[in-house]
Amino acid sequence: MSADIRVPSRAGGPAPSVRSSGPPRPPRRGRFGVHLFLSAVSLVFLAPLLLAVLASLRPYEETAERGYFSFPEKLSFDHYREAYTASGMGEHFTNTLIVAVPAVLVTLFLAAFTAFAVARLDLRGGVALLVFLTAGNLLPPQVLVTPLYVLFLHVDLPWWMSDSMSLYDSYWAVILVNIGFQVGFCVFVLANFMRTLPKEVLEAAIVDGAGVWTRFWRITLPLCRPALAALATLEFTWIYNDFLWALIFISDPGKLPVTSSLNNLRGQFFTDHNLLAAGSVLVALPTILVFLLLQRHFVAGLTLGSGKG
Repeated sequence: MSADIRVPSRAGGPAPSVRSSGPPRPPRRGRFGVHLFLSAVSLVFLAPLLLAVLASLRPYEETAERGYFSFPEKLSFDHYREAYTASGMGEHFTNTLIVAVPAVLVTLFLAAFTAFAVARLDLRGGVALLVFLTAGNLLPPQVLVTPLYVLFLHVDLPWWMSDSMSLYDSYWAVILVNIGFQVGFCVFVLANFMRTLPKEVLEAAIVDGAGVWTRFWRITLPLCRPALAALATLEFTWIYNDFLWALIFISDPGKLPVTSSLNNLRGQFFTDHNLLAAGSVLVALPTILVFLLLQRHFVAGLTLGSGKG
């Protein structure tokens, strides 16, 4: 913010004003160095993805003869068509959406409820509940594989919920496990974010006669939209890329998620890595699309609270 500074005059006349322009700007050379460093770091992270995209567009014979770090002579999308049809990726995409979409929605809904109770309702034992949910994420998932496997085998479901007549070998098993492992992290993030919201807003709502549901649904949730969008992006990416739980709790190959379709592109004696790269790029496209759609809210959710003391 500019300010006028008066410099005393030797002749006793009015002092000329010198306008200061606030703190000095960093030199251009320093900013160029920062941009160069960030560009180099970005290139390091993007290099494997760019190499996979380039390999997916090249024939296997060319890379086998000249290597992957060579200038391409021929580029085509043949590997993408073959990867989509040979792996049955369309069916597996549907299976992944059946698991990921309900799991993300239910996780955020339950986490928002719990975080609101912990952060805004002065719930007795709320801090202990928050610590308990957060500590649950520190437990290695491999420890729970055997108990959950035995439990799901003994939980019966009606035929219209599962064709296997049990929780095992059904989408419900993978959905429930993902919800159980992701709720704790979302509660931790949302509870800390809700504590930064101005208390005066909810106090005014209480004075106006708003109940708990109104304060949660019509006041708190709209204010948490950036945080919810950031969590939705992360949760969809994690659940979409999950392979462990589906491999353990689903035995029917027709119900496996899209990450398992990459195994169908591996041969018993020979694997075309260019074809596998094309399949990997196709599998990654939905997560990239979700990030692009929610990018503005995702970045806003990450930077919320950065300017608070």
